[in-house]
Amino acid sequence: MSDYIYMDPGWPAFRWDEAAVARKLADLRHRQGRLLGRMEGLGFPQQKDAELVSLTEGVVQSSAIEGERLNADQVRSSVARRLGIDVAGATRADRHVDGIVDMMLDATQRFEQPLTAARLFKWHTLLFKADKSAIRIGAWRDDAKGPMQVVSGPIGRERVHYEAPPADQLEAEMGKFLAWVNDASDHTDPVLRAAIAHFWCVTIHPFDDGNGRIARAIADGQLARADGTPQRFYSMSAAIRAERDAYYAILERTTKGTLDITLWLDWFLACLGRAFTATETTLGSVLHKARFWDRHAHVRVNDRQRAMLNMLLDGFDGKLTTTKWATLTKCSHDTALRDIHGLVERRVLKAGEGGGRSTSYGVVG
Repeated sequence: MSDYIYMDPGWPAFRWDEAAVARKLADLRHRQGRLLGRMEGLGFPQQKDAELVSLTEGVVQSSAIEGERLNADQVRSSVARRLGIDVAGATRADRHVDGIVDMMLDATQRFEQPLTAARLFKWHTLLFKADKSAIRIGAWRDDAKGPMQVVSGPIGRERVHYEAPPADQLEAEMGKFLAWVNDASDHTDPVLRAAIAHFWCVTIHPFDDGNGRIARAIADGQLARADGTPQRFYSMSAAIRAERDAYYAILERTTKGTLDITLWLDWFLACLGRAFTATETTLGSVLHKARFWDRHAHVRVNDRQRAMLNMLLDGFDGKLTTTKWATLTKCSHDTALRDIHGLVERRVLKAGEGGGRSTSYGVVG
């Protein structure tokens, strides 16, 4: 087995180039402050919309990093229910999706609570509550099937990217990790603590499965602490997903290196910066929605019309027809037609190509 970072006699006394990291951190903190300031300037409904988009993306993309595709509509529905947001035509989420959403919200909305083994076991149980495989759920791995390895390639030609500490060391390793996470006397910047916690947890690899998702949830909790708010307006997981290969490459390189984790911190901070940039698109969408309602404030709409307009503004998947309107709002076809024609007459909706029941509609402007 190759030498890994946890085999260093000084483990886990991480070090980094403080001057180089400090410069990048200062710029990132400035951008973070500006972003949060802009979000705080939004009205409460717009804040909730932005948070719904961010949390949904975070849950979907964190699973996508590991190759699992979640139903985005189910995730959005689950997040919306927990945030108290009404979503028209919401798709009921299954137990698996609800469990993942609950884990993420516990990590971010309760960031001030101590991180304990029991809490991590709960997260792991939520993550795999619908899983029927033979993995140990809600407990540290025991390596009963051999050492924990990260491998790729076909059977017989596997490449071992990483081998985690033996299971009999987990109690001690996780004890040190959790003590550090909960150490209020440690004055390391919270953003750096998020990066370190992410890397440290992945290095220990304490569970049979789900280590990446739990490490990212821990990091999101630390970022919520850095923001000073449980509201999430950006998605680190979405930024990581866009650079998945680079993410795994930098983790592999750092776990096989020395206790100097400057390269990992550089990558994490740069990726977080790209997450901030991506949020500008989200913010633009939220502001567009707010401007739309300001522009049509004089138009009287019923609950069905308001719900469907919000669905269109949030990025309706596919074409909106009278039949879909009736299905999503649980009304008759005639009622759907009256709802739509009323909005077309007031120039809130416009008809697309087609005719009859195949006619599709979109918002004006």
